[in-house]
Amino acid sequence: MTQIDPFETLADPTRRRILAALRDGERPVGDIVEAAGVHQSGVSRHLRILHEAGFVSVRPSGQRRLYALRPEPFQEFEAWLAAYRRLWEARLDRFGAALEQRQKTQSEEPKA
Repeated sequence: MTQIDPFETLADPTRRRILAALRDGERPVGDIVEAAGVHQSGVSRHLRILHEAGFVSVRPSGQRRLYALRPEPFQEFEAWLAAYRRLWEARLDRFGAALEQRQKTQSEEPKA
């Protein structure tokens, strides 16, 4: 089986809309179609891709199939982003310190 790149999977805006539609919990295809604004055939194709990539689970419920988000791929993204977050936070800390220093310097300047 070919490994599916999660970034490629999420690059598609329709798939991101589908994931957003599933944020509040399990939903049938019809609800996802309405929320995503795409024909059922398109939603079904994107759900298949999301399922193969591990982003969604599916369970039968009578005649319906209910889709839900799986937490694991998002946890993997979180772990991947953690190293970059440290970089951003360090830069923001330096920026904050520079702003504080500037405000302190400006408040100490005599007013004309």
